[in-house]
Amino acid sequence: MVEVSGLLLSFLRTLILYLVLIAGMRMLGKRQIGQLEPSEFVVAMLIADLASIPMQNEGVPLLSGLVPLLTVLGLELCLSGLTMASVRFRRILCGKPVILIENGKLLQQNMRAARITLDELGSHLRQKDVLDIGAVQFAILETDGNLSVFPYPAEVPASARDAGIQAKKQYLPVTIIEDGYLSRDNLQKSGKDGAWLDRVLRDRGTTVSDTFLLTVDPSDRIRWIRKGETS
Repeated sequence: MVEVSGLLLSFLRTLILYLVLIAGMRMLGKRQIGQLEPSEFVVAMLIADLASIPMQNEGVPLLSGLVPLLTVLGLELCLSGLTMASVRFRRILCGKPVILIENGKLLQQNMRAARITLDELGSHLRQKDVLDIGAVQFAILETDGNLSVFPYPAEVPASARDAGIQAKKQYLPVTIIEDGYLSRDNLQKSGKDGAWLDRVLRDRGTTVSDTFLLTVDPSDRIRWIRKGETS
């Protein structure tokens, strides 16, 4: 009985901490790990460490574990507000973009200041489908660690407008059914109704539960995939 109550207590502590972490990360934003500013990455590491202590050690009161966790989250929210309000503070905390290539020439001093090696720069350029440094007009190291690459206009592939081609208009499809789940909100947003859905499913000889994906766009283009099919 004691062991069961201990397991239940551990479960509840973990659940509470999990919900607090989810709520905190939602407040901090939705940026991916690769797009975190240095301060945000530090906060993410601190949160992970602070949350693991009360999860693993039942001798630590839950409140004692929540206080530093909430303190870090609160500080990060305050710092985020300050970075939005003050350009000077934002530059101090997050730094500023660094130009690594200008008019096809490497700025070696900037590379040394940013601690970027030629191998790292070459890797970033290859990820942008660039093999020749001389084809790059500007390459800028952003504050989140990503590299923005701007080739010379002559090196940029021609767009449909440049080629004088009338490109087809694109539409954003709305997901009606996903893995057997019918979204009535999306059905309403798409301007369709239950009768339309019944007709679509009947024409394909299927049901909602047998449908893996059903989408429709404003041009009435329908995409339907049965469960178990690859396309």
